Amino acid sequence: MAGGAGSRFWPMSRNARPKQFLDILGVGRTFIQLTYDRFAKIVPVENILIVTSEQYADLIKEQLPDILPENILLEPYKRNTAPCIAYATYKLFDKNPDATVVVAPSDHMITGEENFCNTISCALQHASGSKELFTIGIKPTRPDTNYGYIQINRQTNRIINGHSSYAVKTFTEKPNEELAKVFIETGEFFWNSGIFIWNLRAIKAELEDHLPEVATLFAKGAGLYNTPREKDFIVKVYDNSPSISIDYGVMEKTSRAWIFLSNFGWSDVGTWNSLYDRSVDKTPEGNFIKASNTLLRGVTNSIIWEKDPEKLLVVRGLDNFMVIDEKDVLLICPHDEKVLKDILAELAIEEQSKYL
Repeated sequence: MAGGAGSRFWPMSRNARPKQFLDILGVGRTFIQLTYDRFAKIVPVENILIVTSEQYADLIKEQLPDILPENILLEPYKRNTAPCIAYATYKLFDKNPDATVVVAPSDHMITGEENFCNTISCALQHASGSKELFTIGIKPTRPDTNYGYIQINRQTNRIINGHSSYAVKTFTEKPNEELAKVFIETGEFFWNSGIFIWNLRAIKAELEDHLPEVATLFAKGAGLYNTPREKDFIVKVYDNSPSISIDYGVMEKTSRAWIFLSNFGWSDVGTWNSLYDRSVDKTPEGNFIKASNTLLRGVTNSIIWEKDPEKLLVVRGLDNFMVIDEKDVLLICPHDEKVLKDILAELAIEEQSKYL
C-alpha cells in the first residue's frame, strides 16, 4: 500500500513526493524500495502488487522499474485502506482465487530482516488453508500514543512453526498515554503493525459480511479486472466508495482475527519525533544531525537536517528544535508534532499552499 500523503515529514515530504518515496533513513534506498527488497526475498517479484494514487504512478515506475506495469494498481482518489485492499483482493481473485496474500504498508522501518522473512513466510503458509485473518503484532517498548493496540486472548492460542499466535480480543486505535501505560502493564497488548496475511477467500468473505458497501462495489468488476475496461470501472467504484480503514471496517468486527507475535524490529517512523526517538547515532548533546557542514553552539536535543553539502548551517542556542532546510522551504520550529500540524493547517488556507 503506497498511496499515503505522509505530511508529517514536511517539508521533506510533499504532496507530490510523500514519505514512502524518500530516503529518510539515509541508507541510499527509499522506504518503498526497502519494502520491495524485503518482499522480493519472500515471493516472486512478479507477484508483488503496488496500490497507489494515480499521481504517484511515475514515481513507482522510477523507483521500482522491475514491477510489472499491470501490477501497479492506481487509485483515482484516496479512500483509506479498506477500498485499497478490496481493489487488490477482487483483482487477484479474478486471476487466482486460491492465492494467499500479505498486505503491507510501503513506508515502515524493519530491522532483523531474517526474522521478518521467517515470520511472514510462516504466516503465509498457515493462512493458505485457514479462514482466519492474521495480523502481525509488535511487542510495545513504551506507551506510544501514535500506534494502534491489539489485545490478545490468552486462552485461545497456538504455536505455529515456533511462532506464538493468539485470537484477537480487542483493537484500540491510538489511546491516550494513561491508557497506553495500562495496556503495557497488562502484558496483553501489542502494537498493530498494519501488516495482514490471509487467503483471498477468507478476506473476501469478511469484506462481504462486515463491509458490504465496499465489497458490493468491487464485486461488480468480475470479468472486467485485468482487462482494458478495468480503469474506467475503478474510477466509478472510487466515486461511490466510502473512505474507511480495514481496521475499522473489518478487523474490529470480525471474529476471525488472529495475531502473530513478531521478533523483528519495527517502526512506522511516522513523524520527525519518531525518527529522532529511534535514532541511535545522536551526538552527546542529544542532536540528530543529517548535514555535512555545520557549526553548532548551545544546540541540544534537536534535529538538524541539511541536504546541500556546500551549505554551512550555523545554529546557536536552541533546545528541542527542528531545523529542516529543503530547497524551497526552511523550517525552524519546536520539536513538537502539534506545532507542525498547526503550521500545515495554516499553509493549507494561505497562498503558501503550493509548498505542501
